[in-house]
Amino acid sequence: MNEIEATNQRSRKSTKLFEPTILVRACKEAFFKLDPRTVAKNPVMFVVEVGSVVTTFLLIRGLMEHNKDNLFVGQVTVWLWFTVLFANFAEAMAEGRGKAQADSLRKAKTDTIARRLVNGVEERVAAPALRKGDIYVCEPGDFVAADGEVIEGIASVDESAITGESAPVIRESGGDRSAVTGGTRVLSDRIVVRVTSNPGESFLDRMIALVEGAQRQKTPNEIALSILLSGLTIVFLFATVTLVPFAHYSVRAASAGEVPSITVMVALLVCLIPTTIGGLLSAIGIAGMDRVMQHNVLAMSGKAVEAAGDVNTLLLDKTGTITIGNRQATAFHPAPGVKEQDVADAAQLASLADETPEGRSVVVLAKEKYGIRERDMESLHAEFVEFTAQTRMSGVDLPGRKIRKGAGQSIQRFVEEQGGSMAPQVREIIERISKEGGTPLAVAENDRILGVIQLKDIVKGGMKARFDQMRAMGIKTVMITGDNPLTAAAIAAEAGVDDYLAEATPEMKLAYIRNEQSGGRLVAMTGDGTNDAPALAQADVGVAMNTGTQAAKEAGNMVDLDSNPTKLIEIVEIGKQMLMTRGSLTTFSIANDVAKYFAIIPAMFFVTYPELGALNVIRLTNPHSAILAAVIFNALIIVALIPLALRGVSYKPASAAQILRKNLLIYGVGGIIAPFPCIWIIDRALVAMGLA
Repeated sequence: MNEIEATNQRSRKSTKLFEPTILVRACKEAFFKLDPRTVAKNPVMFVVEVGSVVTTFLLIRGLMEHNKDNLFVGQVTVWLWFTVLFANFAEAMAEGRGKAQADSLRKAKTDTIARRLVNGVEERVAAPALRKGDIYVCEPGDFVAADGEVIEGIASVDESAITGESAPVIRESGGDRSAVTGGTRVLSDRIVVRVTSNPGESFLDRMIALVEGAQRQKTPNEIALSILLSGLTIVFLFATVTLVPFAHYSVRAASAGEVPSITVMVALLVCLIPTTIGGLLSAIGIAGMDRVMQHNVLAMSGKAVEAAGDVNTLLLDKTGTITIGNRQATAFHPAPGVKEQDVADAAQLASLADETPEGRSVVVLAKEKYGIRERDMESLHAEFVEFTAQTRMSGVDLPGRKIRKGAGQSIQRFVEEQGGSMAPQVREIIERISKEGGTPLAVAENDRILGVIQLKDIVKGGMKARFDQMRAMGIKTVMITGDNPLTAAAIAAEAGVDDYLAEATPEMKLAYIRNEQSGGRLVAMTGDGTNDAPALAQADVGVAMNTGTQAAKEAGNMVDLDSNPTKLIEIVEIGKQMLMTRGSLTTFSIANDVAKYFAIIPAMFFVTYPELGALNVIRLTNPHSAILAAVIFNALIIVALIPLALRGVSYKPASAAQILRKNLLIYGVGGIIAPFPCIWIIDRALVAMGLA
């Protein structure tokens, strides 16, 4: 294993939530993020930091004046600063996981020497010297010097430095598998590559920039939530400020007690504003992108991940996504008067030289059903007839026997040339297989058709159950295929998709997506070819395969490094999980605020108004202990929820009503109940230690 691959494999294994290196980095970043210019981006935490500065000033002044409340003010000040630091720590933890991946990717950038071709003459230059349009050559053992497109040759390429997968891939000129990525290594043969990007603009450079959470922009949904939280903060700010004149009036009217201090009011404000979700909001968004990256999918923006969570329609390519990708022989159908074993025997003979997956499946099926083993064709003096696009059949010539398999019309023409004809029953078998979505291959020997081989696209195991999950989420699944409508309908019914698009062209894909979007629905699709680029660009979530063309990768807003089209289903689930996590923690935070309000206000004023003691349901000891307990709980709950924010709320497909009901029951009711026992325990602990 080379150094690049080893580095990458180590990175893939580093998936623990709290890696020591990430923890150390996050602790340092938490202090750097105290910069007001940074905190100001989060209005809720900015208010907390301003409050921390105010209480710090009051503490310093109190120490100079030897005030009796210095212990109380000092404790409030410390816990307010901890609240800001814990929120910064949560964000830094989420960013740190992305930066750790970026560091690993940087190590994949080596000082590669490129073999540039200038007027047909090879010269050795440093890889950074290559410019867009330059041409270079790679042979076995060479590293791909820069992103490019294969313009000549075919080679096996090790892309483990990028994808983490050890299995090599084929890259060849022309078609949809011509793109190569800088930092990968050629294992066999020779390719000539044209550079498609300038230094600093390569795919690897974009990956490094994108996985670093600090460069992530807020999504529209996140911005809307930030506005809501800012609004709640302003409301509680006004509510707290107006409590001051009310407190002065109350003290004069009752002729007892004292007006709550500025420190108390600051603590009250911090406890009432939605600090929990305010402190975790950025971490949730960054962690969502990180979870996508851990699935080897590169999201170009947080908006793409969020859009995946709101997707209504999923467009999936049939071949390689819904089906295995190669048709397999599933049955032998004999003609009248012919034994099925004779059809299997002839079909296997005609397929022994056929190295295609379909041909090999015929050999395997004959062996499994009738125990027919491969024969020594040399001793039989066999001459194989290769498949051609003109004849549309292949086979073998043996002494006295000419065996052919191929399309029905081609085999009919062959037997007619030999003086035979196609029986009506054989024609019916061919038509029935076609209507069922299969591919019929007729088998003939000399002037007689022996029967028909049924080839079928095999639907991947578990796909029907996964589409049922999508349906439970309210997502419509659509299969895209170039097959005729009859075949498409049969495969769609077996796979369990909601709709299909047969004989699909780039224009048809684009029109389908636009039609869905015109109805207010969000659309996701996968693709790898240049012909998919328009649809990928139009889709709200366009996942391009890393093995695809440069045009496809530039058109999509995500790139699947593993080139696994079914990954789109995981992406949708991650997007929904991110939205659910944000909603759940918002519910919990607001419910917490309600609970803290009823815990603090009675304790603050029951000295002035003893009647409020009835509302002090958890019997907090005194105003100072109540406020300190609430402030400490307010800080510690952020720490307690960091793992949930980074991992995400567990998600199972369900209707919107079921999800809302579960969310309110667990995070709403739980958010109201949880603070009371926690604040009570902290209150008793503070009193026992003589701190309040």
